[in-house]
Amino acid sequence: MLQLPPTFAERDATVVAPELLNKLMVVGRHVARVTEVEAYTADDEASHSFRGRTARNAPMFGPAGHWYVYVVYGMHHCINLVTGAPGDGQAVLIRSAVVDGTPVNGPGRLTRALAVDLEWSGRAAELFDDGTAPPSTPLVTPRIGITKAVDLPRRWLLPSQSGERSQRNQ
Repeated sequence: MLQLPPTFAERDATVVAPELLNKLMVVGRHVARVTEVEAYTADDEASHSFRGRTARNAPMFGPAGHWYVYVVYGMHHCINLVTGAPGDGQAVLIRSAVVDGTPVNGPGRLTRALAVDLEWSGRAAELFDDGTAPPSTPLVTPRIGITKAVDLPRRWLLPSQSGERSQRNQ
């Protein structure tokens, strides 16, 4: 198993996102294989960075390869991989993964399974490649659970994922 270099995340979120599929993330004592992602960039109205840097989204503007964790709906944490150059305000939301052998769908369920909270925001991500390549043709769809820029095809899933996930998968 090869740890991914920092340069992996130092690219645009729309490039990094599909390449994250099938990569392994180690979070605490958990290992998760990424199965669904969404890309967010500063020029994207749905992105937390669209209106500039704030205390909440500051990690998005930090170095690539770190986590950006936030709370949605006042109760669910979401984990994102910061991408691009420092100051870019980009990240990839990890929507689902296979955690310790168990499929976990939805970003809120995922962070619960990984025991991720706001304390993880800003920490360096541990990402690995075990030789399982990203799919040559991942499913590409518009993002879900957002109200702005909803038509952008910035959500990628493994082809083996069945059907569309509902917006309730938080």
